[in-house]
Amino acid sequence: MKVKFTPSARIQFLEGLEYIRQDSPSAAAGFRNKAESVLRRLGEFPESGRSIPEFPGLPHREVIIPPYRFFYRVAGKTIWIVAVWHSAQLPRGLGH
Repeated sequence: MKVKFTPSARIQFLEGLEYIRQDSPSAAAGFRNKAESVLRRLGEFPESGRSIPEFPGLPHREVIIPPYRFFYRVAGKTIWIVAVWHSAQLPRGLGH
C-alpha cells in the first residue's frame, strides 16, 4: 500500500519538523528518519496502528512517533495520513 499525506497533514508534519529543528537539527533528522521508517512499515501492515482512544467509533487509526501522533485512514490501496498532532494536542475534526 502507498502512504500519502493530505495537504493539511503534510503541513502539520513539516511544521513539527521545523519546530524540532529550531532546538536541535540532529533531533529533527532523527525524528524524520523514525517517521519514514514507521510509515513504511505502516504501508506493509496498515492495521498495525491503534484505534484512536478519543474517537473509537471512527474508521481512523493512529501511530505514535513521539512526541507526535499520526492519524490515518485506509482508502483502497492508499493509507492517508490525515493529521499530525503533537501529543499535547487534543485531536479535533480529523476530517472524514
